[in-house]
Amino acid sequence: MDAILLLEQLLNGLQLGIMLFLIAAGLTLIFGVMGLINLAHGSLYMIGAFACAAVATWSGSFWLGLMASLTFAAAAGALIEVVIMRRLYHREHLDQVLATFALILICSEGTRWLFGSFPLYLDVPDIFYGAVNLFGVLQYSRYRLFIIVIGLFTALCIYLLINKTRIGMRIRAGAADRQMTAALGINISLLYTLVFALGAALAGFSGALVGSIQSVEVGMGEPVLILAFVVVVIGGIGSIRGALVGALLVGMVDTLGRGYLPQILQLLLDPVFANTLGAALSSIAIYLLMIVILVFKPKGLFPAHG
Repeated sequence: MDAILLLEQLLNGLQLGIMLFLIAAGLTLIFGVMGLINLAHGSLYMIGAFACAAVATWSGSFWLGLMASLTFAAAAGALIEVVIMRRLYHREHLDQVLATFALILICSEGTRWLFGSFPLYLDVPDIFYGAVNLFGVLQYSRYRLFIIVIGLFTALCIYLLINKTRIGMRIRAGAADRQMTAALGINISLLYTLVFALGAALAGFSGALVGSIQSVEVGMGEPVLILAFVVVVIGGIGSIRGALVGALLVGMVDTLGRGYLPQILQLLLDPVFANTLGAALSSIAIYLLMIVILVFKPKGLFPAHG
């Protein structure tokens, strides 16, 4: 029975890690290529979730909702980059933080004005209802399994895009030396818009997928943004590989910590105190992980540069 529970927790940790990767990949791309701190990345996650819920409710099709999450989040990202972010590339990081924090407030209040303050709920297709039998011992949610598969497929697509295509070569060149890239005749402004739109689309897609597990509500992006920044710092700023490894580490540590720390501490301490201490430690476990990694690898596990 314990082995079955461990397997379930490992799958839940994998699912959380995949979701964090989709958000953190866009965040690390934007910072790695543009040098821009974007606190509004969580708002794009929220926009994708609301777009999916609204279109799925209107059309009755979850798949149209997923396409809408990509489209609306990418469009919002491109608009934000063109109207606001272009004015911030050569400014101090503090200016970027203040401007993108203002964007959080604008997006939250605009979403509240459009959809109201009450949460929306997103139904998954009938094909994903119920559980599937894994290895003959575990009944696991079909939808969570779908998230794992579609997330891994998306990670593969991102890898191929960045490492095997001409646009990916330009993105890597822009991250390494933007002045030289522009001098070679590449439209750096268009490249930045594409990168920002891609990062926004990934965040929106992640929000749409999670919206069927949790409620879709105003402000849902801010807690996830903190986890995404932890993933980026652990993995190494600007590194897609680092974002994937960091996200999986954070997902596993968070899930297994919440599931097992109280039980382990009960072997040593009073059960009531063990549960209280275990809950406290599990909530900060990922930050302790980040501290330990930074002690030995100050630039993260797989820094993109240097």
